[in-house]
Amino acid sequence: MTADPWHPPLDEVPVVDVLAALADPVRLEMVRILAAAGGELPCSSIAVPVSKSTSSHHFKVLREAGIVRAREEGTRRFYRLRREELDRQFPGLLDSILGAGAQAPNTPVRAL
Repeated sequence: MTADPWHPPLDEVPVVDVLAALADPVRLEMVRILAAAGGELPCSSIAVPVSKSTSSHHFKVLREAGIVRAREEGTRRFYRLRREELDRQFPGLLDSILGAGAQAPNTPVRAL
């Protein structure tokens, strides 16, 4: 099997890289949208409040952390969540993160 330079194997991605990628609210929202879609979406349909270049950066971070898979078709790029792979490598992690975010959206964390 040929190595895919765009999508790292999840067994080579440290869990801290996944958590760091999901720590950003914009990237977390992108993942929520992809999770709700249940399949791939064109990047143009994933509405987040940032510029196109910033959105591209966020997708790159998610891709390099092994969270999403990208596919090009002409001039369009499509993304899908690597849900099954993530669940196999990090059981319960994505459900916990998405579930916690759904319970308390945009709630700031306060230090004790």
